[in-house]
Amino acid sequence: MATSELRFDIKPSLTASELDDVDTLVREARWNQLTADWRIFTDLGRVYAAHTGADRIVATTATLPYGSRFAWISMVLVKSEFRRHGLATQLMRRAMEELAREGRIPILDATPDGRAVYRRLGFQDSWGFQRFIRREPRRPAAATSPPAGTRVRALASDDWPALCAYDAAAFGAERGAMLKGLRGRLPAAEIVAERDGRIAGFVLGRDGMLAGHLCPLIADDDAIACALIARALNVLDGPLFIDLADDKTAVRNFLEACGFDPVRPFTRMLYGTSARFDDSARTFAVVGPEFG
Repeated sequence: MATSELRFDIKPSLTASELDDVDTLVREARWNQLTADWRIFTDLGRVYAAHTGADRIVATTATLPYGSRFAWISMVLVKSEFRRHGLATQLMRRAMEELAREGRIPILDATPDGRAVYRRLGFQDSWGFQRFIRREPRRPAAATSPPAGTRVRALASDDWPALCAYDAAAFGAERGAMLKGLRGRLPAAEIVAERDGRIAGFVLGRDGMLAGHLCPLIADDDAIACALIARALNVLDGPLFIDLADDKTAVRNFLEACGFDPVRPFTRMLYGTSARFDDSARTFAVVGPEFG
């Protein structure tokens, strides 16, 4: 089919057949997203889609705004037989134009292959992170205790307001609604660190098509981050992803000792600038390339 015969639109929701289509795109790309992830975009952001005449989705891009300053662009997927026709670029440009009209800076997380493409569109490198996977369960070799005066425990419902405030200060924008979309998807990974009556770190998680995902990991320091990971690993089975910032070498060493292997590097890129919005000291692991 000629690309001129395709229809482009924004999906306010996804029908059952459209969910089948986008799930097919995810499986072809060997990505990890599930229906619950697409619903975050339709509920809180936008899904841009290219359709065939038979109304099947063959390409997507999604945006997710965080406050008034910036928004994520992700889920750039094209069905295999429609690749190399510029569909991804068309959808990307449309998304970027709408974000520009809203005054939001587009941000994305690029693979090595995608990085050169996005640089040509005006994105600049900011910082890097690496995806790690634990393929088989392996408990921490030794007890990993939090620093003196810090308690690591399961997340309670009444922690949520303080957790969202702590996260917003570290991330650079309030994103409680997006984080709520992770709640209950990997309950054993919902853990907080508490010190002097306040949140000093937390980790959440989500299920996925290929593996569970520990995300995000925000903490005051390396010791708290490792204690949160250790608590999660002691109760979680099966394969697990975590997307760790490149500058967190102590935590990387801990992950590798727990059986995690590097899978793929990513570069966080911002349109027209390299200045990051988040607190680099407390940002240990991101939610994922699709959510920031």
